[in-house]
Amino acid sequence: MVADRGYYAQAIIDLIETRGAKAHIPSQINVRVRRSVDHQIYRQRNLVERFFNRLKHFRAIATRYHKLARNFLAAIALASTRLWIKKYGSTT
Repeated sequence: MVADRGYYAQAIIDLIETRGAKAHIPSQINVRVRRSVDHQIYRQRNLVERFFNRLKHFRAIATRYHKLARNFLAAIALASTRLWIKKYGSTT
């Protein structure tokens, strides 16, 4: 699991490890014992955050206009498809 420095608490790290995952959370600056973090995995976290930021630009998703889960999921699928086409679609 990859998280930001704000989630660096021993209770959270222990919870992640008891569920069988490895925590990739960098240490806070004021901690004496530093945790080693795979920087390539931590950098990919930014891609996910940017994707969710772009999703929130769609008003219906940001305000949770669709109250039913299936309709909200469909709106997310449509918005994700639209973002994908905009990025990877052909220009010819």
